[in-house]
Amino acid sequence: MAKAEFGAAVRRWRDRVSPEAAGLAVGGQRRAAGLRREELALLAGISADYVTRLEQGRATSPSAQVVAGLARALRLSGAERAHLFELAGLVAPGPEVVPTHITPSVHRLLDRLTGTPVAVYDATWTLLLANPQYAALMGDPSGWRGFERNGVWRSFLGPGSRVRLTPESRRALQAGQVADLRAAAARYPADPGLRGLVAQLRENSPLFAELWDSGEVSRHVAARKTIDHPEVGALTLDCDILTVANSDLRIMVYTAEPGTEDAERLALVSVIGIQSLTG
Repeated sequence: MAKAEFGAAVRRWRDRVSPEAAGLAVGGQRRAAGLRREELALLAGISADYVTRLEQGRATSPSAQVVAGLARALRLSGAERAHLFELAGLVAPGPEVVPTHITPSVHRLLDRLTGTPVAVYDATWTLLLANPQYAALMGDPSGWRGFERNGVWRSFLGPGSRVRLTPESRRALQAGQVADLRAAAARYPADPGLRGLVAQLRENSPLFAELWDSGEVSRHVAARKTIDHPEVGALTLDCDILTVANSDLRIMVYTAEPGTEDAERLALVSVIGIQSLTG
């Protein structure tokens, strides 16, 4: 790896991304307009110490996952992202692997949805980005690592989510998730992360293995969802899933009908943020 060049590129691009553009709260005096190392680390899903070592040229061979996370957090263009992979001694993922790049145009779209809970997932339902309102509504994902960021893994093997489910709706959700994952596996057969996720789920969840082997056809679709928030109680919201053409990304958006009690509670959730009223 061209360590010095990689670190210099990360520092240069970090300086041009404002915390406001990245969806972060700004408080106190700042010596620079760009992101702090701690903020970049939070957005990229790595440690601040690792960001420091990368920028100083003391860390070698970052993984493709780390480079992809930095590219998303730094809001790089396609050409800049490819250059960062090259500096890391890696080849940017091609069409045979699950796309994870969020283009500047999609970032601009998300920036215009201020006040609305929005998250971006890839084709395997791995969380790539969540704005502060989504984190406030569904729980802070900044500490999630590896498979913890995958919605299918969380549904079958993890703690689930705040969405209220009956046994019937849970079964329908899981069937849709498995069908989506099976379709993604057919589109991206060379993706090692996807193969590892499926192997992990098949090994540890008999229900997932049963659904996977059955070949059951279903779809993970938008719906009205009731979310049990620990501070404001239950909110029933519309959940829409938008697909980005040519990138296979899914944008999940939660909204409430204006003037309703649910809209008032959703506004309160945004005010509270990820802090607890009882904390």
